[in-house]
Amino acid sequence: MRTDKPRQAGMDRWKGPHAKIIAATKGLEEYRQLHLAENNPGLWPAINGVETTIPTERKIDGVADVTVKSIFSPREGKKQTRLAYKDEINLFKRTILYAALGGSSRWYDLAQPKANSDAGSIVFLRMKDGVNEADFKAFINDELAPTLANMHVLRELRSKAYLPWQVKQWNTPNVLHDNPKEVQFQGSLMLGFASNNEMDAFFKSDGVRKLADRLAVFCSAVHAYELTEAITFVENGKIIR
Repeated sequence: MRTDKPRQAGMDRWKGPHAKIIAATKGLEEYRQLHLAENNPGLWPAINGVETTIPTERKIDGVADVTVKSIFSPREGKKQTRLAYKDEINLFKRTILYAALGGSSRWYDLAQPKANSDAGSIVFLRMKDGVNEADFKAFINDELAPTLANMHVLRELRSKAYLPWQVKQWNTPNVLHDNPKEVQFQGSLMLGFASNNEMDAFFKSDGVRKLADRLAVFCSAVHAYELTEAITFVENGKIIR
């Protein structure tokens, strides 16, 4: 969010007028906003050789989690995208777009119908230098995510291995898009829990601690952000908010 205005004013505009612009975009399958806590030092327990403390100078305030119906959907939504471009300067200091293809993403059906997550964390993963991209992708989607699912604690689990970041993917005017290689992320996990107590217990659990050695092989940073709010505006291709 912009730092020359109250943070909450920016968050409110994001889930208000700005959300209406995005939700009206053609070709969306889902659009939700993940609002992150202002104080977010990092939930993941310390791992030797891996950055788990979130640097304040690159702290993320929120994530627009957008799923399109097809690779051609961005063409359909050009009109709304132009409106979004113009509005970004009103609330954002910096915007970074990471994209993942369907084959590089996993959504797990873990909860009973209508069993919503009342707490959550989004975990950004930075690939360690020297690790092969295909091996990193396989680790996230074929090893790490299934292991987390089998802990039988999560109400939501989504994993994504990102395409290489390019500024041209979302290069809005008058907003920063600086994203040096050393701070870029190559994957993420979305974790949902029944309560904050369950989330706290999860990150303190033996199951999470046992992941440390494998994470250290593939990752140089694991930044686990606490969510304060997850708001869905488009679901199954329909505007619901």
